[in-house]
Amino acid sequence: MSDSSNMAVKPSDLASQLKNDTRVKVSGCDIDGIARGKIMSTEKFLKAAEEGFGFCNVTFGWDMHDKTYDPNVFPNKARETAYPDILARPDLSTLRRVPWDDNVPHFLLDFYTPDTNEPYPFCPRALLKRVIKHCEKAGYMPFCGMEYEFFSFQETPETLASKQGQDLKPLTPGMFGYSLLRPTLNQSYFNSIYTSCLSYRIPIEGFHTETGPGVYEAALAYTDALEMADRAHLFKTAAKQIGMQYGIMPSFMAKPHSNLPGCSGHIHFSLKSISTKKSVFEMKETEDSINKVCRQFIAGILTALPSLLPLFAPTVNSYKRLVENYWAPTTTSYGLQNRTSAIRLIPPSRIEFRVPGADVNPYLAIAGCLAAGVWGIENELDLNDVPVQRLPGDLKEATSKMLEEGSVARKVLGDEFIEHFGGTRVAEWKEWCGAVTAWERLRYMETV
Repeated sequence: MSDSSNMAVKPSDLASQLKNDTRVKVSGCDIDGIARGKIMSTEKFLKAAEEGFGFCNVTFGWDMHDKTYDPNVFPNKARETAYPDILARPDLSTLRRVPWDDNVPHFLLDFYTPDTNEPYPFCPRALLKRVIKHCEKAGYMPFCGMEYEFFSFQETPETLASKQGQDLKPLTPGMFGYSLLRPTLNQSYFNSIYTSCLSYRIPIEGFHTETGPGVYEAALAYTDALEMADRAHLFKTAAKQIGMQYGIMPSFMAKPHSNLPGCSGHIHFSLKSISTKKSVFEMKETEDSINKVCRQFIAGILTALPSLLPLFAPTVNSYKRLVENYWAPTTTSYGLQNRTSAIRLIPPSRIEFRVPGADVNPYLAIAGCLAAGVWGIENELDLNDVPVQRLPGDLKEATSKMLEEGSVARKVLGDEFIEHFGGTRVAEWKEWCGAVTAWERLRYMETV
């Protein structure tokens, strides 16, 4: 049962809950993990809470800079009718009040196909719900934790644009992980993220500086899978909005600097039996102590990993983090308390998936892991049979593996979603191929 269920508002009580509010914030998650939403009048929202409301489906037909995809990426039917509305319904269990925005009430949206009233097939939150339902049908309740590392810069959107992304000023200089000194330099910003997120129903278990200039790490409190994805999705927007108030830009880009470590988005997993309410993962202080269910779950993730990699490394930049000598995993590997493997075993009952970067869409990353892990259990995969192989080296190679006929990605998440998501990654790669970078100008402008 989700933590969020304890906050559920009955439709009959909604008007009373919002009686002193003149506006309500609503948002959903797009394919890149970006919150897309708006402010509604309370009167309009109360009606929408009962009936749903129209939301332009271009939200799932454009990239992170609002460039629409080619027809082969987004269904032709949608384009022929000039991006019609899909149905958006607020999930009343997700009520939060935004402490840095006059405590405006905020609800997350689920999207549906109007003709069938079925969950919209490209909605990341809908995909995770579907995977959790399958997991529960198999007899398991999934629980997760998530950690984000992020650089903080003394920049604004205006200075970022004027500098063309070059020579950005970090919040603090040098390398000073786990420092009790550096947060003091920007104490209001640092403390505000922690306390505001707590009020916003995103409790942070640990918050500290990481190795790198202006780098912080936030470990979000462990909870059920859907609530974890909601928290992780909202945390990025929260940190960015809070940062704006201090003239600071937090960045969840996977690898902002070529000569510094990247930013991870590690995800912790455990499963509980629905019947016994006890963990089904068991391990001691040796790798051979992992119990059968846990071994099968890990085998499923590692077997699927090469074809699911675009879910965990979704941008061109993601793959510049997944290189040797920077603590990021590069192979389909696991190990006891090993921070360089794809999966780190944490006794007595938890695993840490270390492939994702901070640029990940948490709904898709959690859904991919759970779907692959349960697939491993259902097919009784043997962990000893999983070969250790190098992960794809760039987004093009990874997406090609995802889109291959009969790929594990297709088996665990279905053709419809994989065709669409894979197409969006192909579009992202094409954008990169047409870009002319500062590196190219410095290397070739004079010499060739």
